[in-house]
Amino acid sequence: MNLTDGITSLPGIGSIMANKLAKLNIASVFDLLYHLPFRYEDRRLISPARGVQIGENVTVVGTLSPVKSVFTKNGKRLQTATLTDGSGTLPVIWFNQTFLSRVFTSASEVALFGKVEFFGRKPTLISPEYELVTSQDSIHLRRLVPIYPETAGLSSKWLRSKIYALLASLPLDDFLPESEGLLAWKQALYTIHFPNSLADVAVARHRLAFDELLLLQLAASLRKQQWAATQLAHSFTIDQAKVLQFLSRLPFTLTISQNQAIKDILSDLGQSRPMNRLLEGDVGSGKTIVAAVAAYLAYLNGYQTLLLAPTQILATQHNQTLSALFKPFGIDIGLVTGNSKKRIANSKIIVGTHALLSANFNNAGLVIIDEQHRFGVAQRALAASLSKAPHILTMTATPIPRTIALTMYGDLDLSTLTDMPSGRIPVKTWAIPESKRDAAYKWISSQISNLKSQIFIVCPFIEESETLTTVKAATAEFATLSQIFAGFKLGLLHGKLKAVQKDEVIAKFRAGEYHILVTTPIVEVGIDIPAASIMVVEAADRFGLAQLHQLRGRVGRGGQAAYCLLFADQITPRLQAMQTHHAGIELAEIDLKLRGPGEVYGLTQHGSPHFKVASYADLDLISQAKAAAIALLPRLDKLPVLRSLVEKDKIGLVSSN
Repeated sequence: MNLTDGITSLPGIGSIMANKLAKLNIASVFDLLYHLPFRYEDRRLISPARGVQIGENVTVVGTLSPVKSVFTKNGKRLQTATLTDGSGTLPVIWFNQTFLSRVFTSASEVALFGKVEFFGRKPTLISPEYELVTSQDSIHLRRLVPIYPETAGLSSKWLRSKIYALLASLPLDDFLPESEGLLAWKQALYTIHFPNSLADVAVARHRLAFDELLLLQLAASLRKQQWAATQLAHSFTIDQAKVLQFLSRLPFTLTISQNQAIKDILSDLGQSRPMNRLLEGDVGSGKTIVAAVAAYLAYLNGYQTLLLAPTQILATQHNQTLSALFKPFGIDIGLVTGNSKKRIANSKIIVGTHALLSANFNNAGLVIIDEQHRFGVAQRALAASLSKAPHILTMTATPIPRTIALTMYGDLDLSTLTDMPSGRIPVKTWAIPESKRDAAYKWISSQISNLKSQIFIVCPFIEESETLTTVKAATAEFATLSQIFAGFKLGLLHGKLKAVQKDEVIAKFRAGEYHILVTTPIVEVGIDIPAASIMVVEAADRFGLAQLHQLRGRVGRGGQAAYCLLFADQITPRLQAMQTHHAGIELAEIDLKLRGPGEVYGLTQHGSPHFKVASYADLDLISQAKAAAIALLPRLDKLPVLRSLVEKDKIGLVSSN
């Protein structure tokens, strides 16, 4: 039997059970072994039959009398028996489990686990789990018992039995050539399913977490190696004089880190292998102009640039920004979205959403992907196939600590914009309790009246929730705020509007026709309203610091004083951090400690690797796995099991949406 064999290769698993297992994402023997417990139930304490208490969950061990099926007065069928130990007896009943009368036809030595309740005025063990007392290991009772994610018709007891049988029958030779000071693979798997103590669980999880991180690093290294071996379809010549002339005509001075990122990119573009680089930079750090330099070089070499944006709003914004930037050079910018195609026939730079991927561009020498974590792996792969090995530059404004970025995107070279363009004033941020809402609204009114300020008010949801009645929703809040700010003009923006409607709302807000824009977090990325100076976030405690920082970056972009008001029922340490920290990377580190990486980066929503065991917060283990990956990569061909797992992404734990 192979680890990659389908689950139906196991004895006793037909198509019906396979369908149930599929609901738990179990399709192979390997998947079943890695269906890990989410908790453990301590069933080690043996209670005397005579001393059990009503309401307790207890384990009892003794002799069980033959099970009999009986009918109650109202016609229910019960299975009854009596357990006897050295202390006395305890009645036991099950409901509608007639097979038990065939299992226990004579007195048997058993262990039972269940809840004690009154039945017929007597303390009775109700519908307990059972296990015969034999010389074999106990896996269901008298130990720390694993409890698994379940689905209808698939119990933890069934899963326990199958996993135990697999661990007993499969050799599971360790795929690591060195121990790395960790448990052996098979021992780690056995221990995490059937531990003797919770301390043992921690040691086993440490080994399995290392495996996840190692395989992620090795898979990324292989992709990087394969990408480096790819021949360029389009060779770029670096005309430094023209690039410097382009930079000299910009209406602003580049920062130190922008200049360094441009050097990194120009160096990549001059190589015989295609570029594959991640440009990370804080909100407003100037990633777009760095990307524009790469696009200009593609233009000088006669090739097209495709810029992919995750939303139509952001695509339109990029189109406007680049059109203004390249107009003096006579370079036409095309736009492709789900609803429109603008001047793409002769355009050397084409901006678009995912709709861009369905078009055919044979002359694309550069692909730029903005907010890359919002594109799934499939979209990124498709972008790479738009022409033969184009240069690829991906960008993100999500602040990610360097170690985590190198782990999440280990196949990419990394450039980071660490300083802000001159003239950007930090946004003054206040966390505001509900008691000060009225005063805040009066202050906002005065800012509009006296300074002609424009305001974003962001709500978590579009419509009100039946379960979260205290959390403000955009549509209902728009109606409420229209009354509160009756003397001003309000607009409403959310994801359910048609693309044309969204564009119209944003255009009116940019033109100053709206004083206040009530919206969902759809404005987190890409909205550039130079006159906007106040960002209000409702239920701010529901947002991660990275997202709040992104929202805060939408105001003050015209160089004016700007403010961010964070409304929350409770002012948490996270919100207090927003008041004192203005660098995205610092906030990312804080959020990582307080909430964990899955919550911070939304990994499961955005197609980035996520784990069953490992954590991006475990920087020491990440470093250990990175060092091991570097050492093992040259020897991978001599380690067939490890290479197979890496190539199939098969430690299964590392996955992407």
